[in-house]
Amino acid sequence: MNVSIVIPTYNRKPILEKCLVALENQKLNSNISNYEVIVVDDGSTDGTSSWIKNNKANLPHVVLYQQKHGGPALGRNLGVIKSKYEIIIFIDSDLIVLDNFITSHVDKLLFYWNKNDKKCFTYGSVVNTSNFLNPQSEKYKILDKSFAYFATGNVAISKELILSVGLFDASFSLYGWEDLELGERLRKIGTKLIKCPNAVGFHWHPPFNCEQIKSLIAQEKERAKMALVFYKKHPNLRVRFMIQLTPLHNLLWHILCLGGLISVERILPLLRYLVNLRRNRLALEILRIPLNMIYINQLTKSR
Repeated sequence: MNVSIVIPTYNRKPILEKCLVALENQKLNSNISNYEVIVVDDGSTDGTSSWIKNNKANLPHVVLYQQKHGGPALGRNLGVIKSKYEIIIFIDSDLIVLDNFITSHVDKLLFYWNKNDKKCFTYGSVVNTSNFLNPQSEKYKILDKSFAYFATGNVAISKELILSVGLFDASFSLYGWEDLELGERLRKIGTKLIKCPNAVGFHWHPPFNCEQIKSLIAQEKERAKMALVFYKKHPNLRVRFMIQLTPLHNLLWHILCLGGLISVERILPLLRYLVNLRRNRLALEILRIPLNMIYINQLTKSR
């Protein structure tokens, strides 16, 4: 069995370097004959493509493609189209994996293929970390648990299956939802989600600081706009709950924000205090409350 790992990337060169080195250091078993790592550079301006070309001797499995900046959906589509092998593994370019990552996905996937058919995919574990020097040292936390059905940070699937339902919808041109929308199509044909906890990826992101707030607010507004694109394609109750487009969610977040008393501006001194104490993760979790209220307000405004 052969594997194509598809990674879209945009201006993440430092962490991408770690991602690719980890993928070159995989321990394979008899179920795997070969693998390729398809990197789609989505118009990066940080020297990503040049670094890969200059280090080709150290990255024998890496195949590089370049495109104008168009978002991860287009990048993943290009990767799938260019892939040579029958199993596709999607990961993000800021994910550092263990050396049994590929074999864990393939072993679990083949077991279910032999048991039933190819109408399934494996979903690996994602551990969030801000430790750049040694991301693999991070321990799994309750906040790392995901309830998503299909999220492309760490999944393996048959190329035949993903082509049969269509690729990612490129109309998701802003942040969010393109992978969950594809998941909705997979769900409709009865595709089974198989948990694969041994396929561990450490999702690195820089420690939170208050300078990130402006971009996080912009991200929430983009996410709300794309949520409506998602709902327009799949106007069912499950998607409404996924994107929080219900009176219950509106009421809940207004209560959590005390009717607007808890806002980004009002909690900014607290966030700065926590960051100074190096409680960056706690500061970010507190910030997520008014950020989600911004998302809810934008969702209502854009509807």
